[in-house]
This record gives sequence, C-alpha cells and structure tokens, in this order.
Amino acid sequence: MQKALVWFRKDLRIHDHEPLSKAVHHADKVLGIYCFDPRDYVLLPAGFPKTGSFRAKFILQSVAQLKNKLQEVGSELLVYVGKPEDVIPKLCEDLGVKEVYYHQEAAPEEKLVEDELENKLFKLKVTVKSFWGHTLFHPEDLPFPLKRLPELFTDFRKSVERESTVRSCVDAPQKINPITPIPYTQLPGIKELGLAEIEPDNRAVLSFRGGEDEALARLDNYFWSSNLLKQYKDTRNEMLGADYSTKFSAWLALGCISPRKIYEEITRYENTHVKNDSTYWLIFELMWRDYYRFIMLKHGSAIFNIGGLQNLPVKWKSNKDLFELWRNGKTGFPLIDANMQELLLTGFMSNRGRQNVASFLTKNLGLNWQLGAQWFESQLIDYDVCSNYGNWNYAAGIGNDARGFRYFNIVKQATQYDANGDYVRYWLPGLAKINGARAHQPYALKPNELRDYDFELTRDYWQPIVDLEKSVKENERMFNSALKVK
Repeated sequence: MQKALVWFRKDLRIHDHEPLSKAVHHADKVLGIYCFDPRDYVLLPAGFPKTGSFRAKFILQSVAQLKNKLQEVGSELLVYVGKPEDVIPKLCEDLGVKEVYYHQEAAPEEKLVEDELENKLFKLKVTVKSFWGHTLFHPEDLPFPLKRLPELFTDFRKSVERESTVRSCVDAPQKINPITPIPYTQLPGIKELGLAEIEPDNRAVLSFRGGEDEALARLDNYFWSSNLLKQYKDTRNEMLGADYSTKFSAWLALGCISPRKIYEEITRYENTHVKNDSTYWLIFELMWRDYYRFIMLKHGSAIFNIGGLQNLPVKWKSNKDLFELWRNGKTGFPLIDANMQELLLTGFMSNRGRQNVASFLTKNLGLNWQLGAQWFESQLIDYDVCSNYGNWNYAAGIGNDARGFRYFNIVKQATQYDANGDYVRYWLPGLAKINGARAHQPYALKPNELRDYDFELTRDYWQPIVDLEKSVKENERMFNSALKVK
C-alpha cells in the first residue's frame, strides 16, 4: 500500500497541479501538507515583518480553501506551524509514507529548504519527486538552457514567442483516497503567526480574498461576465478602481491560479470573442513574470545584493527620516503619497504606482533600493520574490535589463495618468477641495489660496522634501560615478 504526501507551498490549488496529479496516479493513498514556516514571519533587516498582516490573512484564507478543496475530493490538508524539513520527515515516519511530491521554487531560501528536506528524506529512504509549475513556459521548453538565458527581456520574449509553446493544464483529481487515520491539525490564527489583526481601508480597490475558488471567480468575471479583457491594454496603467487591471497577481503569487490556466482562458477568449492587443498584452505580462523567475534561477542571490545583478557600486544614501516620509506617504508629492497611502492601508498598489514610487525613492531621494524592496515584501498582498526584486533592480538601474539612469518625471506622470487628480484626492482627503490637476501640486498654491482650503494635514506637509529637478541631477551624478568605477 503506497502512501504519498504532497507538499504545498506557493501552489495552493488543485487544478493544473502536476505533483498532486502524479501522486494520485502513482500512490494508493495521498494527503496534502502545508507548513507555516516561522522563518517567513520574522523581521526583515529593515525592521518590517517579512510577511505583513495583509498577506498573512490572504495566505490563511488560501490555505483554508485548499483544505476544503482537498476534502471535497476525499483527502485532507494537514497544516503545521514549523519548518518543513523538520515536520515532513517526522510525518513520513509516523504515517509510513514512502513518497513526497512538490513544486520546485526558484529563490535561494526556498531552494535551500528543498535541499535540506530531500537530504533528510533520503536518509529515511523516502522517494522525493519534484516538478516545475510556476511559469507559463516550462524551463525544458525554452529555446536555450537557463545558463544562457538572455539578459534582455526583449531577446527572451522574441525567442520564446518564436520557438516555444505552452503546455496544457493538468486536470484536477476527481477522487483521492486519504491516508488513514488522518492526523488532526488546525490552521493557526494570525496572532499565532506573531501578527496583528488588520482590516484594509474601505477605499481598497478590491476586496482581495485568498483561495482557488476566489481566483477562478475573478478570472471568470474579468474575462467573461464583465468582458474586460478586450480593453486591458488601454486601461492597465490606471490607478483607481477595481477593473482597470486583472488583479490576478495576488492569486498568482500564491499559486491559487496557474498561469497556464489564465493562458488557456485567453486562448478561449480569442477564439470566441476577439484577439487583439489586449489579449496579447496579458500574455506579454505573464512572460515578464516568467522572465524574472528564470533570472532568479540563473543568477541566484545576486539579485538581493545592494549592487544588484550589475554589481554596480552606487553609493546609496541612508536617511531614515526621508525613508519614513516615503514609506508613510508624506513626501509632499501627491502622486507618490497617494500610492504609498494605498499600499500602507490596503496592501496593494497599481503597477504604474509601483514604478513611480520606486523611481522616486532611488532617483529623487537616492536612498538604498533594498529598503523599498523590503517594504514591498512586507506590505504587498501579491508579493512574489522574483518579480519584486527583479522590478526593484530594474527601477534602481542595477538590474540585468537596466539601461542607464532612467527616471520617472513625477509631475508628467501625474498629469498623464491622473489628469484630473481623482486618484490623489481619493487617497489624500486634504486635497479634496482642490479641483483638477492642481491637486498634484499643492505646494505651488499661493499663501492667499491656501486659506481657501481646509486641509486635514498641516501646512508643513505640503512642502516637498526634495526639489525634483535638482535631486535627479544630483543622483544621476552619483549613479554615473558608480558606472565609472565599474
């Protein structure tokens, strides 16, 4: 009687789950296991929780729903608080398990846990079978080995589009025979993870709720019920509202939905509705996500170093006061502050917002990009280690695909993507009475004009913490000095 465990991590679904499918096919009895690893709930070097309350709540919801999904097909998800390399070997001994199946991860910390677990299971004569399932394209189907992965996304994309195909999804199991008797386990509460209960601000663009059913419901609504995919490319850079973008990222980050499932639905949409720039662009975004994961596999921990993938010796500044003003949305630049307030109060920020606040931190304030990356890691519901650190490398100009000192002109970005000031007024109540685009530059108002507004924030707040033009020039000199040293 062959018994198997399926180790779930950031793959909290039963559809398109090859380890689960293979376990059910090869073993007589199967149980799932999820470990709340204490190392995921420690403090980062910057002093923030590695997993903040918003994401922790989303994880708890996703794990609870996976438990329900497995119960519906006859099995169970065992849930423990502990290190997987300690919990799983002991469980294998207790239950007489001879096989463990799981999805491989890309980042060094996760890979180290895999190695530790496999070493312990090898000593117990437990067979380990690992699979790849986090990307649209399988590494084996790329037109080059990972060690020769192009350092420019455009080169990667063109080669893959020309020569690779997306594999079909794996069907979800309809019936699983569990290992009996099933050990009793219980989900921890958020306080047991060392975090405070927190509710997102009621202005949040979407009520993110974790789980596979929630992910598939969002997919169905965006593609089919509301038919929003047809205009995705036109709306994706907006910042206000629930439907300007797909918002799939949170569910993708925890594997509540498979990128191949999204691809299959895009293909079905193109066959039944329309194939246009928007359907292509969503695939394009999924390819960016793939790329960052493959870059992590290729370069490993270099992406976390202060010099980034280019190992560029930029002399980033360390100013705690400036960083705190940025983190709390009090820089005096409404576009930056509105986005940072949204992140602080809801755990989410638009892609356009992320690009702007990252540019401001590194190119206007000249602060260490790692601080920003760690704040995002702590706060974002949709945090993905590969995409987060890949994007911060790019924003700081130290990534593999970076091209010199490029920055976002905050005023230009504000007038282009929030022309009427609706977004900044939404998140900064003190701007409520300033009409139109003037809300983006309250610091330009004259003293007699200020008396016309009942600001909720103090007058001092509206003094910008840097001069945009001068700060860019200063930090460009700093950046160029690093290039010369290299």
